[in-house]
Amino acid sequence: MAGLKTIIALSFVLAIGFLLVILSSALWHNYFPLLVVATYVVAPLPNWLCGHAANPDDFMESSGSGIVDFGRFLTGFLVVMGIALPALLAHCAIIQTPAMVMSIIGGLLIYGTIISFTLFFQEEAEF
Repeated sequence: MAGLKTIIALSFVLAIGFLLVILSSALWHNYFPLLVVATYVVAPLPNWLCGHAANPDDFMESSGSGIVDFGRFLTGFLVVMGIALPALLAHCAIIQTPAMVMSIIGGLLIYGTIISFTLFFQEEAEF
């Protein structure tokens, strides 16, 4: 059971992640690294949607896990895209290398916080 200290710690890490991504954009006057925020915010959605779509009811038979695997694939794709997009932008000289590093670290902190939040506050079904 997660408590108030867990919420405070997760919000602090999330704030640091957003701060790093915003600073990577603002310090070098180039706002392309903000695309990382969109990818990390959208990344858990396929996993969540496909997990709920494949969840069998009491009246339905258990189906295959193909849709769950597809959701995990899309989530993994978006996470890798969140890391690869700043690297690609830095390689093409659209953003600078320190902005890339700050954007990647901030994005990983954001996504790690989202995953930690879902793990700590996951409700268990009781029958």
